[in-house]
Amino acid sequence: MITAPFDYQKAKSIDEALVALSDGAKILAGGHSLIPSLKLRLSRPSRLVDITGIGTLRGIMEEDGEIVVGAACTHANIGGDELIKTKLPFFAQGASLIGDLQVRNYGTIGGSLAHADPGADWPALVLAADAAIEVRSTNGKRRIKAGDFFTGLFSTALQDAEIITAIRIPVPPNGTKTTYQKFVQPASRFAIAGCAVMRFADGKTTIAFTGISDNAFRDSNAENVVSGKTINDATITSAVNACLQDVNITGDHYASEDYRRHLAKVYLKKALQAVA
Repeated sequence: MITAPFDYQKAKSIDEALVALSDGAKILAGGHSLIPSLKLRLSRPSRLVDITGIGTLRGIMEEDGEIVVGAACTHANIGGDELIKTKLPFFAQGASLIGDLQVRNYGTIGGSLAHADPGADWPALVLAADAAIEVRSTNGKRRIKAGDFFTGLFSTALQDAEIITAIRIPVPPNGTKTTYQKFVQPASRFAIAGCAVMRFADGKTTIAFTGISDNAFRDSNAENVVSGKTINDATITSAVNACLQDVNITGDHYASEDYRRHLAKVYLKKALQAVA
């Protein structure tokens, strides 16, 4: 389909993009979420503001005890970064499982988080990593904890005139183990079921799912079962039995509700085995 007419502006700075956004424009980064919605005319912005040329949105660095990932970093940037591979290996693992080569080279982490597709990979990863989403508007800057960011189906705490500028992740202490396990929809490469796990040396464990419900979520019941305990067959079985309580499981033409629940438990088991 053909999009409705729109103007195009390539922003040279975050401030320039924010001024343009306040006039009802839409941000364009990788475009993998936005362009399909334009073609279907689900979105009809008067202008697209291209932020891919803003260098401050593309870096990856360690700063003040955090790993800072610029919102315009592509999946390929993240997957190939040595700091990420050393300190947050499940981010590199997850990035390598997204889409195909073209999607990984152009799609961005900020765009994925803002779009909040229920089958996207980054939401589970930032939740398990206890990350914060840094956003800016013309009124200033704020941080949103990942646990507060995803509010529903394609819905986030991001306000209309805000731009995601960075993702900030606490540097994991030595001895931390991570994994991301995913049952892939073969055409889109989205997750029919995905499970991200971070296991700290002191036994604290974070567990997040994507692809299962309207939005990604942390599973506190499963976390409580394994945190502080040795991960073995017994604790894995207990965590699998405890997970997904009071969760509205999605059913669609890719997987029924019952099958998705089954997959989530299988991939939780695989993830816990991987960090054991």
